[in-house]
Amino acid sequence: MTTKFDELGLSALLLKSINTMGFEEATPIQAETIPVTLQGYDVIGQAQTGTGKTVAFGVPLLERVNVRNSEVQGLIIAPTRELAVQVSEELYKLGQDKRVRVLSIYGGQDIQRQIRALKKGPHIIVGTPGRIMDHMNRGTINFNSVHTVVLDEADEMLNMGFVEDIEAILSKVPTERQTLLFSATMPGPIRSIANRFMKEPKVIRTKAKEMTVPQIEQAYVEVHEKKKFDVLTRLLDIQSPELAIVFGRTKRRVDELANALSIRGYTAEGIHGDLTQAKRLQVLKKFKSNSIDILVATDVAARGLDISGVTHVYNFDIPQDPESYVHRIGRTGRAGKQGTAITFVTPRETSYLRVVEETTKRKMTKMKAPSFDEAIEGQQRMVIEQLQTLIEQQETKYYYKAAEELLEKEDAVAVVAAALKMLTKEPSATPVELTSEPPLPMRRDKRSNDRGKSYNSRKKQFSSKSNWKDSGRGGSRKRSGSGKKYGNNNNNKRVNER
Repeated sequence: MTTKFDELGLSALLLKSINTMGFEEATPIQAETIPVTLQGYDVIGQAQTGTGKTVAFGVPLLERVNVRNSEVQGLIIAPTRELAVQVSEELYKLGQDKRVRVLSIYGGQDIQRQIRALKKGPHIIVGTPGRIMDHMNRGTINFNSVHTVVLDEADEMLNMGFVEDIEAILSKVPTERQTLLFSATMPGPIRSIANRFMKEPKVIRTKAKEMTVPQIEQAYVEVHEKKKFDVLTRLLDIQSPELAIVFGRTKRRVDELANALSIRGYTAEGIHGDLTQAKRLQVLKKFKSNSIDILVATDVAARGLDISGVTHVYNFDIPQDPESYVHRIGRTGRAGKQGTAITFVTPRETSYLRVVEETTKRKMTKMKAPSFDEAIEGQQRMVIEQLQTLIEQQETKYYYKAAEELLEKEDAVAVVAAALKMLTKEPSATPVELTSEPPLPMRRDKRSNDRGKSYNSRKKQFSSKSNWKDSGRGGSRKRSGSGKKYGNNNNNKRVNER
């Protein structure tokens, strides 16, 4: 049974904004969370990316904001600048008729400009932990009037080492407040935060079936590390995606992949945490306008991206956890359209593939790595389709005379073959340099019913032993403490990518 927003007892101004945005029916997480939050309860929402969490916590928060009070009343903590911007933009749209002022603050943005914006009296602040801490230390932010705090994608902030920052921020917010925590998973440190800073929270979970999008065709290719790039380019030649995102595990990997693709003649650019905000926005603008066909990204850089028209996602490196996999493939298959997600798996990483399949309740199709000949055939098919389209649209009449003269001298099949050769982009064999990435640590568990437990225990162990800090100035991070290495002499790549 569906729930409409006008059945949730919302104010006329908020309903007007919701209708303007085109929302009519609430998603499950929204329908369950909004009424409970409006009653004043603390809430733990366990939901995946793309389920409508921002509206779920944003609507009740906006309802409570007193626009006549020019002090900060709501604080939302997000793991990345991209997510902070996305959340603030959606809250701005939701609160535009009520005239709620929303400000996003994050590393990489001019802090003096942020300080000036803070003096204008925003009602809601959406920020990354490092930059919020920076303003707290400078005394440029005041939380005395905050009545609602939201922790968005708390497990991602845990993975990035922000637990201590979150605890420090929460200790500066009035204890008489409402706290809302949203997370895809609930590892031990997240539950600890909930126990310490929340008051008898109501737990709301979405169903597991929402983990994946049924419109996405999912497949994997088992391939050795050194052969990955050739397999990727051959798939690109065969499938000819309109817009594609290639996910790499580390920032170095993203830079090298984007450069290698460009060398081979593809229009590609990379995006990761070391780029300036201006550069990121420039790359995203190119991708959205189809100026580039392939976006290469790390998990963190791509989190929160809302780009329509992505037809293919290629997991060049298999993600370390199933939640990241779901987030990655969710970039395609949107708005009811079909999408394709292909994951590259080295022989030593097949156990991670099984964990993803168990979590998503979806079996991936095994693909054979395409050959060089198949890549050429794929390009030929694309050229033939283009020729057939021109013929059907009758856009070749000005070339009839020249064609007839040519056919009087040459064999028709030879002419067509020459045209196909001239128009076909033959796969490039230009040498490229890619640094080999070590495979993910070998999984030791053998029984299928132990896989999830083994994965979760290792993830929890690593997360609790690593302590990474966001400097709040451009997203750079340094390590403190003596966290242990993860696995067989292999630093945890999921954190390093950031």
